[in-house]
Amino acid sequence: MAKPLVESGNHVLKGQMIGQADGYISAAVHAPTSGVVTAVETRPVPHPSGLPDLCVVIDSDGEERWIERQPVDYRTLHPSELRNVLRNAGIVGLGGAAFPSAVKLNLGGHCEHLETLILNGAECEPWITCDDRLMREQATGIVAGLHVMAHLLAPREVLIGIEDDKPEAIAAMTEACVGTGYEIRPVPTRYPSGSVKQLVKLLTAKETPVEGLPVDVGVQCFNVATAYTVHRAVDHGEPVISRVVTVTGHVSQPGNFQTLLGTPFAELVEQAGGYREGVERLIMGGPMMGFALHSDEVPLTKAANCILAASAEELTPTQPVMPCIRCGACVDVCPADLLPQQLYWHARAKEFDKAQDYHLFSCIECGCCSTVCPSHIPLVQYYRYAKNEIWAQEKEKQKAELARQRHQARLERLEREKQEREAKLRQKAPAKAVKTESEQGGKLDIETAVARAKLRPDSSTPTATSKQDA
Repeated sequence: MAKPLVESGNHVLKGQMIGQADGYISAAVHAPTSGVVTAVETRPVPHPSGLPDLCVVIDSDGEERWIERQPVDYRTLHPSELRNVLRNAGIVGLGGAAFPSAVKLNLGGHCEHLETLILNGAECEPWITCDDRLMREQATGIVAGLHVMAHLLAPREVLIGIEDDKPEAIAAMTEACVGTGYEIRPVPTRYPSGSVKQLVKLLTAKETPVEGLPVDVGVQCFNVATAYTVHRAVDHGEPVISRVVTVTGHVSQPGNFQTLLGTPFAELVEQAGGYREGVERLIMGGPMMGFALHSDEVPLTKAANCILAASAEELTPTQPVMPCIRCGACVDVCPADLLPQQLYWHARAKEFDKAQDYHLFSCIECGCCSTVCPSHIPLVQYYRYAKNEIWAQEKEKQKAELARQRHQARLERLEREKQEREAKLRQKAPAKAVKTESEQGGKLDIETAVARAKLRPDSSTPTATSKQDA
């Protein structure tokens, strides 16, 4: 989540940062248009949890006035400076995960040298064509962004994976890569070949470790749309304020639209000609990994690559859930080589530790197991539930740890203040003692003088005696 930099009543320009990256795994947010901020509040957002999130609401003035854009020469910048440019531009993975790209462009201690940089041009699901359209129309810009990534990572080879049913995209990217040394690799059009770990295996024959990352085997992977936003940020000084999104399914004019972030889904559907009769469900993402939305009055986010208006024919018919018959069909189709039925049993029983023992977080939620299950068990929903519960528990642990640290810091501060007060009192004590001794010494001197005076003979007595004798 980003930290808001504006408040209600502020005027903002297009491309102005309105949310600052809050933490290492975070990305900046920018105004998609110029206008006046009318609210900074929690509102519904497209997310599987259905929970609201903090949003900045802008009343557009229609002028589209940009901030001063400042392109940079990436060859002259230190790697950390260049990564900071990308971080401040709000660049994240646009394939759906929305993970901050600046983090992935910093190898850190993962590997000494990157063997392979992969650009993912394989659509992650059926129905989605936004990357295909982008490669056809912006191949030069994509390759320009790839140059920046290759400059930062210095890989031994650069591979571009594109599904073999996209001849126009392959042709455009091949032409743009002439003289670069980058290699175009067509991959089979088979779901889920666009998933990162599966694509890495297809292109390099390397297995990503269980619950590990591709960088652990010397490979890093980025989406083609991410490369294009890197080009816009570096060569044009533009942050991420829009993306290409597929609007398809039961709409009058399906297509791909370059859309400003924050645009309500309802307006996007209207741009596609509106809903046709018979829409059963609005899905963000594809038919396999997407999730249903409660309303179309939610904003477009960086993670939204597709809006699917699904009819009854395009949805898997709802069937009564039956007990697992241990047929093993889910195991046969799992691209991550997991044991879906074991994960299901432990997730259902809320045995989250055991689910993690079976590598719950290696599940890519592709939906293959749910699709083939003869008992119609919504397996992926159980996995998502288990993951969310584990994340919630981790957050609670972090909050508790933070509270413990604050309490400990308070106790240490109170103890420190107590010791400081005692030290000050000890410093004052010797001075007081010296003063007391001085006063006591003075009193003794006076008393001694008085005593001596009493003992000394009176001088008038002898004189009187002498007169009497005379």
